[in-house]
Amino acid sequence: MGIALPEAGAATAGRRADAPGWPVGRAGLLVCVGYLAASVALNWRLWAGLGTMSPPGDPVPSDNDLLAWSLRYAADAIAHGHLPALVTTVMNAPRGVNLMWNATILFPATALAPVTLLAGPQASLTVMLTLGYAGSAAAMYWLLRRYGATVLAGGLGGAVFGFSPALLASGGGHANIEFAVLLPLIIGVALRIVTGCGGASSGRRGPLVAGVWLGLLVAGQIFTEEEMLTDTAVACLIVVAVLAASRPRAVLPRLGAAAAGLGASAATALLIAGYALWTQFHGPLTEHGSPYRNAKFGNSPGAFVNPPAALLFHSTSSAAYAASHGGSGAEYVAYLGWPLLVLIPLLTVRYWRDLRVRAAGVTWAALELLSLGGHSALLPFHWLQGLPLLVEMLPDRLSLVAIGAAAAVLAFGLDLARSPAPGAAGPRTAPLARGAVPVAVAVLAVLPLVPRPVAAVRATPLPTGWGTVFTRLDLSPDAIVLVVPAPYQQQSAAMRWQADTGQPARLVAGWFIGPNPSGRAVTMYWGPPVTHRAVLCLDALWAGAPGPAASGTACAAVLRPALAYWRPAAVVADTRPGTPLARLLVTVLGKPTTLDGDLLAWRR
Repeated sequence: MGIALPEAGAATAGRRADAPGWPVGRAGLLVCVGYLAASVALNWRLWAGLGTMSPPGDPVPSDNDLLAWSLRYAADAIAHGHLPALVTTVMNAPRGVNLMWNATILFPATALAPVTLLAGPQASLTVMLTLGYAGSAAAMYWLLRRYGATVLAGGLGGAVFGFSPALLASGGGHANIEFAVLLPLIIGVALRIVTGCGGASSGRRGPLVAGVWLGLLVAGQIFTEEEMLTDTAVACLIVVAVLAASRPRAVLPRLGAAAAGLGASAATALLIAGYALWTQFHGPLTEHGSPYRNAKFGNSPGAFVNPPAALLFHSTSSAAYAASHGGSGAEYVAYLGWPLLVLIPLLTVRYWRDLRVRAAGVTWAALELLSLGGHSALLPFHWLQGLPLLVEMLPDRLSLVAIGAAAAVLAFGLDLARSPAPGAAGPRTAPLARGAVPVAVAVLAVLPLVPRPVAAVRATPLPTGWGTVFTRLDLSPDAIVLVVPAPYQQQSAAMRWQADTGQPARLVAGWFIGPNPSGRAVTMYWGPPVTHRAVLCLDALWAGAPGPAASGTACAAVLRPALAYWRPAAVVADTRPGTPLARLLVTVLGKPTTLDGDLLAWRR
């Protein structure tokens, strides 16, 4: 026998016919269509300017430019009949990038390759964001229905997760995190294996089949966003600990089947993603540590109760608090609002005897506590942050999984509150208010989470003359090109231009995470130290920044050895004759080979 989850009793009595395990049938289809319609409405500005409008990003659209670059990179590989290479010099030539250390969304980008090839990477990113909200809500709906939630409660819980402030914030620049479709599915299948519910204990093949499914989902998440897989694994461990503590006698009978299922999962995931993981940890350009101060990314207590401007109900002071948050806007993921912060603990205590509510409630509380970070020895993450995998994660992002647990408490608690009291004659004798009041309370509790339509800005346009200049240069298919402004974290326009056109074939510098000479993860290392100085100097001149960093003489002194390292076949600058940048490049490179529109170009 498996661990009893969901519990059979008053919580689901009289509602079993309304709670199938899968979101199929007319009701489930309507719920999922509703999620998709809501997601399109949420992103209507992106759809109105499909291919030209982008989420604003934070503080600049550098993350969205990296995502657009990733979509183009995968689509080009598919167009040439092969999967994307895991280590490439398409960016940061000639040193290259290990894509497994970066948010390169290889699974969604490969699946969306037809959209990218037909309509461009920005249109593909809009599709991905839309499917991320709707798909995450539908996946949570599936999970809640599988464990006994009704259509109403499951639909509300799915919406709370899929359209949560956490995913809304991530959608601004972290589509790799916003695309949380696989996370509820991973938890659901993992629980099938561990508890034996949902068919995993039916015969010897049950755990193995569930294990294969779990392995496929895990592999998909590895190629979407590994950090969120770690967060989900932490949540699964907490849930399993609660289940084991609640039903200790059920643990031993499940060990064999659970081990078989998890073994099949590991084998499947390694079969698909094993080479990629080897490349990440033992291949070229491996790294260690994190380029960020992880303690800085812990949630502050105020972030749980101050709504950002992206939500319909906010105040000037709360929006200002969110905007001044210690991390970036895309990391403002803790907000739940006072009503849910009160209601979730109340439901957990009131329905503690229901194992589903107990497991979800404890998981929510534990994840939110861990999300506070490790800047103090009083916080639990302080003692865990040195562990493998956890050392490289940002603790605030645990709130993205925590809100899924909160959605589960809300859904199961709503059904329990609407169910007839034990010993009652049946639904006919229950007061009408018993069904209406809990629904009203739940709806009022989630109203503070209602989002406004997503903001949009025009994606970085191509400089005038881009196509003409590259046609005139007539470069080889694998030519390295230095584009000015050279791309890095704060100035990623050249990556967007490469994503939109496929030119140049190989780009100097870029915005990515890579190793420095000691193997430490950093965000700005393109080769010898002189390349760092050259990139910043060129971009300061391009931006017209004052000071010695933008001195033409100083730039010339570092540009020559940097060019000797990069060995570009061409230099293309977004500038006009006579500017300080143009004068520097003429001094170093001589007369331009061609000029058109806003571009000067030198073939070397």
